[in-house]
Amino acid sequence: MTPTPVAWTISVSDDYDDAEPRVQMTVERLGDAGNGLVAHLSPTNARRLRTALADALKEIGEQP
Repeated sequence: MTPTPVAWTISVSDDYDDAEPRVQMTVERLGDAGNGLVAHLSPTNARRLRTALADALKEIGEQP
């Protein structure tokens, strides 16, 4: 299986009715800007993602 090349960005937004800031993670296929997925992560979910990335790096022998 050939991996699909993607672009990703991380940003912060407080443009919600509750005015709570959230981490936004956008993932798009390269060459297909504007048609990706945007995850709106609470601080708890952003920390879960950080932990999952650190665990994956350790699994492949890299420093998190």
